[in-house]
Amino acid sequence: MALIVASLPRPALRRALPALADRSSLLAAATVLLVCVPAREKDVTAAVHVTAADVASLALVALTALNLLRGRLPAISRTNCALFGGIVVAAAVATLGSIDPATSLTGFVRLTQVFVLVPAAVLCSLRDRTDQRLVLGSFVLAALIQGVVGVNQYLTRTGASYAGQPIRAVGTFGALDIMAMSTVVSFGLLAALALALGERAGGDARLRRAMFAAAAFLAFPLAVSFSRGSWIATGVAATVLLLRADARLLVRSAVLGLAAAVVLVGGLGLGASGVTERLSSIGSVSAAPDQSVSDRYDLWATAGRIWQDHPVHGAGPKAFPRLRDSHAPLRLSSGSDAADSTIGFQREPLLSPHNMYFLVLSEQGLIGITAYAALLLGLLLGCLRRRRTTSLAALALLTWVLVDFLYADIGGTTTVLTSVVLGLAARAAVQERAMPR
Repeated sequence: MALIVASLPRPALRRALPALADRSSLLAAATVLLVCVPAREKDVTAAVHVTAADVASLALVALTALNLLRGRLPAISRTNCALFGGIVVAAAVATLGSIDPATSLTGFVRLTQVFVLVPAAVLCSLRDRTDQRLVLGSFVLAALIQGVVGVNQYLTRTGASYAGQPIRAVGTFGALDIMAMSTVVSFGLLAALALALGERAGGDARLRRAMFAAAAFLAFPLAVSFSRGSWIATGVAATVLLLRADARLLVRSAVLGLAAAVVLVGGLGLGASGVTERLSSIGSVSAAPDQSVSDRYDLWATAGRIWQDHPVHGAGPKAFPRLRDSHAPLRLSSGSDAADSTIGFQREPLLSPHNMYFLVLSEQGLIGITAYAALLLGLLLGCLRRRRTTSLAALALLTWVLVDFLYADIGGTTTVLTSVVLGLAARAAVQERAMPR
């Protein structure tokens, strides 16, 4: 980011910086788009991972602080201040009581960035509907970029390994960040669907058709990501979105979606080799779980045992990897397999419980889980009270995050997208006067 700014001609820089200060949502949109920049980091065990999107998000935080010093008060209600402040207090208490305070300090910084600073900065940057649509549009554009790359990987068999074949769409993220592409595509699909629904009543017909087309296209790369978690979260979030917007449309969409799936998978055979098998495995996660599901259950049990030893303030941020082996069942795998054409075959260590709620419980205890429950439920209830287009989009994206947290947690390149979603949800939940156009 600094190199880009330094390379600009000084007259252009003088014009750009005031414009950026007046429309800081551009940095929020840049944060979303820069997630698509391939990360060179291949060591998943490293304590700190800094991506281009992280740099852009911190630039947004700095610009927000500058605007605050210049007397431009942020649009943060007392309720939001209390909710975000609770996260800081819980993380601070857990860090002070940690089994390894030095390591937990980096976790405290990361949690503050992801759940407080960046969401608050995004909230302050969304001053009108143009800002919100700019950020939502960046989600759609990022998803289209990743979707095109992912479809090409599936069709040309250059993706990550799935069932022994290099057909899994992973976008620009690679096999070490296997969920990243499906996350970006899911967010873009939901944003496109919300924007399209917002143009139904006398809106822009061309934009409506473009967004519906984008959502329809993104369903295919999402399918060939073979990510059961993303499928479930997207299905639940899309159902909530359609129910909130138009219940009759939900029925029509379900019929059209089923017909399209029959044509594409059953008729043309696109993704049939893996999608149907992966779908059928969802129903067996309790009766006959595969190894990945079994490992998740064991990791959840491990997190529960850690919490029992540290019930009030937890073991401390980033303490789970250190305590995992002493609390895990013997049958837990040493890691998960990852393979593609760039990294070859690797074993990726299981460094988290793959459930955000269990992660918070084990590392931040009852104090932490209470703070996170208050934040997430407060934002969800606030979004449910609004029916504007951007509020519907925030509701869908937040629902996706809440469902995804049942079997995943923060980590990886797309973590900063969770921060942007929380900022959008916080803006939608503000109970103040209607936003200007």
